[in-house]
Amino acid sequence: MELQQLRYVLAVARTGNFSRAAEQCHVSQPSLSQQIQKLEEELGEPLFDRLRQRAQLTSVGEAFVRRATRILEEVDAAGREAREARELACGTVCVGALPTLAPYLLPAVVGRFAGQFPGVQVVVQEDTTARMLVMLAAGEVDFAIVSLPITDARFEMEALFEEDLLLALPARHRLARRAAITLADLEGERFILMKEGHCLGDQVLDFCHRQDFRPTVSCRSAQIETIQALVAAGLGISLVPRMACASGPVKRPIYRPLADARPRRTVVALWLRQRPPGRAAREFLKCLRATV
Repeated sequence: MELQQLRYVLAVARTGNFSRAAEQCHVSQPSLSQQIQKLEEELGEPLFDRLRQRAQLTSVGEAFVRRATRILEEVDAAGREAREARELACGTVCVGALPTLAPYLLPAVVGRFAGQFPGVQVVVQEDTTARMLVMLAAGEVDFAIVSLPITDARFEMEALFEEDLLLALPARHRLARRAAITLADLEGERFILMKEGHCLGDQVLDFCHRQDFRPTVSCRSAQIETIQALVAAGLGISLVPRMACASGPVKRPIYRPLADARPRRTVVALWLRQRPPGRAAREFLKCLRATV
């Protein structure tokens, strides 16, 4: 009895037809029929009633198919576990992340992961959300760390955490010593935001518009560190993720929460539904969850 014979039997049971089963198994119909007949001779019982229009399982065939299904599932699982074991010994995990997340979140996660799986190489791709979706669909990254909203139904996501966006002010700003700052206090201020295409800039504008506030955008940048430096130099104000406030230029802005409304972003892990993360990527996700 051979595994391939079991696969042939399941294919005929599934399709009800020897020819269609042979097409699915990429073999000739005579070859498939010969292998099933050989198996039946070994068992001493027919597995199928060969009717004019279809092949129908006998009672013995039904019992055989139940057992064969479990056997092949176990064989496939064993092969998958062996491949994943090799992957953890010397594989690669490709992680996509937004530029407003990667430098603040990933060092601790990569350090934790490297301590557990030193043979696995970690490749980090930083780009905008739109580019991340393209890379996920093309299989260029195993999963991506992005922020909502994501409306593309091709992807599955897992919420990781929510994070406040804090108001960044120059140290000598008129509001820097204010105990409570509202959005109305920012009327007429010059905002410095992430450039178009970066979701953080869109999130700030969306928050302001939902509060019926129209900010004056005087400058945009592709780097959060540059925005912090421009704010620290007195060239405007911004809303930045809390995790970015602990780093940045030597001359840092002053960070304050808004009192009347709290802008936030929700950070998620994202992957293609048809291509769930492999073993190395799943282990990286475990380290990510443990870190956040």
